[in-house]
Amino acid sequence: MGRRSPYPEEFRKDAVALYRAAAGKRTYAAVAADLGITTESLRTWIRKDEAQAVARTP
Repeated sequence: MGRRSPYPEEFRKDAVALYRAAAGKRTYAAVAADLGITTESLRTWIRKDEAQAVARTP
């Protein structure tokens, strides 16, 4: 069992959406810095979201 994230689920979803809305115009690092989180946290959340999207696809 892993450690519980200090960030609420809604914040994580919003961070992923913000990165995707930038559509390649901004880097992981730039978005993460604006949000006050680590680049690796943002990358992890994006990877999890992508994996869940694949799992939802029939």
